[in-house]
Amino acid sequence: MATTTQPASGQPRGSQPLLHQKSPVIQEFGTVKQFPLGLSADSRLYSCQRLTRVLADTQMLYHLYKKHHWLMRGATFYQLHLLLDKHADEQLQLVDTLAERVQTLGGVAVGDPRHAAELTSVPRPPDGVEEVPAMLSRLLEAHEIILTEAHDAAARVAELGDDGTNDLLVSQVIRTGELQCWFLSEHLVDTPLVRADDPRG
Repeated sequence: MATTTQPASGQPRGSQPLLHQKSPVIQEFGTVKQFPLGLSADSRLYSCQRLTRVLADTQMLYHLYKKHHWLMRGATFYQLHLLLDKHADEQLQLVDTLAERVQTLGGVAVGDPRHAAELTSVPRPPDGVEEVPAMLSRLLEAHEIILTEAHDAAARVAELGDDGTNDLLVSQVIRTGELQCWFLSEHLVDTPLVRADDPRG
């Protein structure tokens, strides 16, 4: 005769998922737990605060890229549709890397997009469709917000000895953002497409 094993809780084990479970918050947002990283709690907390701002803004930039990827139009639709999706994928990778760095430092990463929207400095776009140059300009403005924050944060955390956060900000956030800005900016140059202007007539 088959027997049912009993876990420590006294409830019988079985194949039924334990649904609708609830839990108190076991670590508050804005706190860090102790990890043996060779960095003080104050240093790790400061790094988490700076990373959180970059993370929230990067989440908004990712969503801006996806929105504008879907809404592209006109003669440059195809190349911009593909380019913006590529940039979105790269920003999504940064979101994951930034969040994991916060967790590595003992903090709590911003995971809910509604929470990120409360924290971001990136202005909300209109719900409707803007013209293509306005959408590209909006992306560039969001990039500059992130790059300004990342440059300052990288310098400050380096002073506190947090080389890992400094490296992430410089080698990934800043370099990726600068390269993407270059690609976007060149699409806003007003240049002849077929015939060069010849000042000699």
